[in-house]
Amino acid sequence: QVQLVESGGGLVQAGGSLRLSCAASGRTFVTYAMGWFRQAPGKEREFVAAISWGGNRYYADSVQGRFTISRDNAKNTVYLQMNSLKPEDTAVYYCAVHKFIRIGAVPGRATFEYDYWGQGTQVTVSS
Repeated sequence: QVQLVESGGGLVQAGGSLRLSCAASGRTFVTYAMGWFRQAPGKEREFVAAISWGGNRYYADSVQGRFTISRDNAKNTVYLQMNSLKPEDTAVYYCAVHKFIRIGAVPGRATFEYDYWGQGTQVTVSS
């Protein structure tokens, strides 16, 4: 059974940093792209970042330059380092496994392009 477990969320002041982790179990995702999404109250779930299984990284414009996605294939874990946090970053953050794509393909940014999801971790940024 595939399971994704996020951790690292919490309450932080504006300008602060958090590092989210997503540990996958049940199978290896070394050859799969991974992504982070977030959902604020009353809003749709939105793309934050993705990393291909080749290590290429992609970001939403709103987090470019502030967030960094990375992965440790040996640990089957993906990370999201979030710096210079803003109140508008407040949301539940979810990690997800992309449907299989060939090497070199760019991961999608739509939720339907991802197969497996974690339960989410709350990030709250106070002003």
